Amino acid sequence: MGQKVVVGSIGAPHGVRGWVRVNSFTEPADNLFSYQLLLEAGNDNWQPIKVEKMQPHGNVFVAKLANVDDRDQAALITNAKIAVQREDLPELANDEFYWNDLMGLTVYNQDDIKLGQVVDFFATGANDVIVVRGESGEHLIPYVPEMFILDVNLETKQIKVLWDLEF
Repeated sequence: MGQKVVVGSIGAPHGVRGWVRVNSFTEPADNLFSYQLLLEAGNDNWQPIKVEKMQPHGNVFVAKLANVDDRDQAALITNAKIAVQREDLPELANDEFYWNDLMGLTVYNQDDIKLGQVVDFFATGANDVIVVRGESGEHLIPYVPEMFILDVNLETKQIKVLWDLEF
């Protein structure tokens, strides 16, 4: 199998009949269910999963997955990642990136001070935030191109940001 891109995660069980909360990292969020999904089974082992039913539930979804029939089975997959094959994703414009492309890139500020590597992302509603960890600590930098994100270079594996070391 080719490269996988994480597009969501399994949350806590929902009820007693095997339903689970599903967090989507796609935009719009319900795009998650338009792909053939893979569920993390540990040690870089991914298994295809079938969504039998799904529905919006607040700011997440609840879903009934095939072969997950009770709360105990649902609890076993809590926090599991959901991925798709990279080749199944649409092509992006030159100035757009999948989160997966940015993981591990080295981040430098406007003064060429190394802040660390991108270790995580999260969405706030207003914008996405990259989590950068390095010797100077952890930095939560809003992913706002031309304001905080000055340049992303996948070839050199670097991101240049407008960010003071003290933040």
